Amino acid sequence: MVINLYKVQSLFGILQCDVMRSELAWSQPVFILLWDCHEENTVHATYFCLGLLKSSLMMNKLTLILKWPGNMLCDPTEALRSWKQASLSIWGWGGLGVVLFLITFGPFAIFYLAFYILCFIVGGFVVLLLFGKINSEKHLERCEHSYLPSTQMAILKVSEEMKSESKPIKIDRRLTGSSIIDDPLQQVIQFALRDYIQYWYYTLSDDETFLLEIRQTVQNALVEFSTRSKEVDWQPYFTTRLVDDFATHLRVFRKAQERLNERDDPKQRDAPDELLDSFFEAEVEMERKICRDVVCTSRKDEEGYLRDLCEVLLYLLLPPGDFHNKNMRYFLREVLARGVLLPLINQLSDPDYINQFIIWMIHDSSCNYEAFLNILKLTDKAAELEAVKDKVLEELQYLRSLDTGGDDINFIKNQINSLLFVKKVCETRIQRLQSGKEVDTLKLAANFGKLCVIPLEHILVHNIALQFFMDYMQPMGGQAILFFWLTVEGYRVTAQQQLEVLQSSQRDGKKQSSQTTKGLLRAAALGVYDQYLSEKASPRVEVDEASVTRLAQKLNKEDPTPEIFDEIQKKVYDMMLRDERFYPSFKQHPLYVRMLAELDMLKEPSYMGSDHGDGESFNGSPTGSINLSLDDLSSGSVDESAQLHAFISDTADAFLNLLPVAGVCNDHGKTYALYTLTVIRKNSDGSEDIWKTYRRYSDFHDFHMRITEQFESLAPILKLPGKKTFNNMDREFLEKRKKDLNAYLQLLLNPEMVKACPMLLPYIYDFLENKAYSKGKGDFARKVPPLIAKSDIDPEHCRVSAQLDDNVDDNIPLRVMLLLMDEVFDLKERNQWLRRNIKNLLQQLIKATYGDTINRKIVDHVDYMTSPEQVSDYVKRFRDSYWPNGILAETPPRRDKSLRMRTRVAAKTTLLGIMPDELKHIIGAETTRKGILRVFDMFQHQPLNRRLACVFLEGFLETLFPQNRFPELFVKLHSRSPRVLRYSQKLRSLHKR
Repeated sequence: MVINLYKVQSLFGILQCDVMRSELAWSQPVFILLWDCHEENTVHATYFCLGLLKSSLMMNKLTLILKWPGNMLCDPTEALRSWKQASLSIWGWGGLGVVLFLITFGPFAIFYLAFYILCFIVGGFVVLLLFGKINSEKHLERCEHSYLPSTQMAILKVSEEMKSESKPIKIDRRLTGSSIIDDPLQQVIQFALRDYIQYWYYTLSDDETFLLEIRQTVQNALVEFSTRSKEVDWQPYFTTRLVDDFATHLRVFRKAQERLNERDDPKQRDAPDELLDSFFEAEVEMERKICRDVVCTSRKDEEGYLRDLCEVLLYLLLPPGDFHNKNMRYFLREVLARGVLLPLINQLSDPDYINQFIIWMIHDSSCNYEAFLNILKLTDKAAELEAVKDKVLEELQYLRSLDTGGDDINFIKNQINSLLFVKKVCETRIQRLQSGKEVDTLKLAANFGKLCVIPLEHILVHNIALQFFMDYMQPMGGQAILFFWLTVEGYRVTAQQQLEVLQSSQRDGKKQSSQTTKGLLRAAALGVYDQYLSEKASPRVEVDEASVTRLAQKLNKEDPTPEIFDEIQKKVYDMMLRDERFYPSFKQHPLYVRMLAELDMLKEPSYMGSDHGDGESFNGSPTGSINLSLDDLSSGSVDESAQLHAFISDTADAFLNLLPVAGVCNDHGKTYALYTLTVIRKNSDGSEDIWKTYRRYSDFHDFHMRITEQFESLAPILKLPGKKTFNNMDREFLEKRKKDLNAYLQLLLNPEMVKACPMLLPYIYDFLENKAYSKGKGDFARKVPPLIAKSDIDPEHCRVSAQLDDNVDDNIPLRVMLLLMDEVFDLKERNQWLRRNIKNLLQQLIKATYGDTINRKIVDHVDYMTSPEQVSDYVKRFRDSYWPNGILAETPPRRDKSLRMRTRVAAKTTLLGIMPDELKHIIGAETTRKGILRVFDMFQHQPLNRRLACVFLEGFLETLFPQNRFPELFVKLHSRSPRVLRYSQKLRSLHKR
């Protein structure tokens, strides 16, 4: 190929020649021929450029031919050498041109030139952009008309309808059907829309339709909520579920405290994080599938939990059309979760708010100075003591600044002395906490010589003191002799009463068999002898054999008297009094000091000693009479049992329907007889309680086996009708068995029988209560070991409600009080003897206070709490607290630490001050203080309060929506907790083993 370049005038033209670049890429030889090159510099430059092009393209087939005038050819190498020699002149000319340009136009001409070039470029870019935009719009318009289908008539009509004026939405202001509730509720809705929606919506649009639709949706949800609330019976929730949730929460907190106290490091015991870990570990062990640690400790997870819960509520409360509107649903969900529930939980879980609420609830009670000093001496928070001390110093400064005279000066001096004493108490307690010199029961026990001495005879008749003595005697091997002394004491009282009744009836001429009374007393005496003194007794009371032999001879030959056990009882008492293992060692044991604390007989430490507390004195004297004891349990039980009657009232033919009916019943192909027992209980005030219960013959048989096994002396007296294998459903046989069972019941309920065996009464009540009878083990089960191992689940690892009997409906107040007292004061740690006494005392207290109308009063109070007037009052309080005077309340500033600490001290003092002295006499002063302080400490941890609020909310929703599977939903919502996963893995590993 030959390319002829004629009169090349531009070096850059050669370099930018696209045709030449494409041609040079060919593989064939290329010849470049230049004709009529007259200028020497141009020729040399051309040779130089083509030489560079040849070397850069690596084309060895490029041949350069230069033709001079006169057919002279020039070599490219020489041309390159000539160009280099001429390059100096090129730079010289260039520099001269620049100098001339600056001289002519000035030094600022360079900037003008650059500005003109920039304007040219920008102008060209703008012109190009406008030109492209116009052409693009024309192109898109052509494409739109080409590809899109024609607009339908319906869309045009809809757009016209939207542009036209919308019809006004009518709002029905009726929500609950009660005007006293609807009026404040409408105000709450109006305030909420104003402060949470309108303030930002009006910046976007002036259309009221959206706001009216929001209001209509909220009102629809409230109407549905009101309808469901009216269908719910709230009595079980307030009397059982609410109390169970609180008691279970307290049980978990108590277990967490016990775990912390078992640790050796005191720093771990006082760390709040350690308490939270122990609490939620105990919760997952109790709930098994639920642990609320993530929700209560993470703000993000808590908001997610509330959002999920609110979305479920909106699904249940909103109409389907409103719920499926995602914008509406998400909007209401955020308002409900972040605007209502979250602030409410934040406020209710604040410990300072709870303390203020406690003070407000019981502000009518007068301040107890003794309780205040006890709180200062028992607190383990130095910050509380510092806050009280600062306030005392402030008051002292104020009192000393007063200028008074006359009688006022004496009053002010007394106030100053009291404040100085409080200041000394705070300083001493602070110093002791900082030095770690806590006075425990072991240190007090080392100073037993300075303690008040309680005689043994007083200990044996005082319930609280006797409980500690029982706890001490058990590991010492002396529990048998203590129980023997108590049993004989009860026998003496019962025998005296029975003989007095017999003598009075004989004087009045009434017929009463003396042989029956003496037979029952003999059976009771033989029962005592067999249980504690016979050779088969286990454990046996160790006394001299001569006394035991003489007692056996009296029982065989003479009629039993109240004094028949006096000789052996006196020897047992002397043994407990003089044996170093028993009473003498008990006075030196820490249990004795704890007993004095429960009796409130430990004198407070004297703070007049050294600064380190080494000069404290624990000398004291009883502050209350030790002779103050509880009523004798047996006598109260005897009076009540003497008025109990029961008989079989019906054996008519029937079939087992939804309600148990007496007669011949058929259940899943199995036929059996069902008897109706009518039970009548006459109370001391003349009223009667009548109820019916249903029992099978197998229930009678199991009951008979249980009591005869427990009380062997009753076996010869009580005779149960025998079994019959064939024709046992015959009417005549059933009537005969009915008569025999009636006779068995009358003999069992004979007052003399019950008085002779006081411990038989709980078995009788359990059998006659209106509930499903819980059978014991039969003969075969007693002889054969169980096939399934007994569950290792500790009752402490279950909810409190698991220990309630739901079939018993007539003891709501007793169940509630016992349940709360068990958890608050930890009565389960006491022996069952004391717990039975407390139960009987509570029964007597309830009857003495309210009689038999207590259940009715509770139901009436629940109805009153859910009445329209009260609900209206709740709504008004909510409105006034969130919008005082119609204005959204601002978040109150957090109070300073000193004020919060003083509030804590005031709340504890108020709680401890309202405890009645009767409660301290029943369960002990120290136990009362510990229980109250445990409840108070539980409320001082905000994550735990949030957990309690969530539990209350979940229980409320489960009660409000019983048909919906909320328990399963809560399991799923709390399944994100890692503790639940670890506990599930632990259970699976245990099952594999």
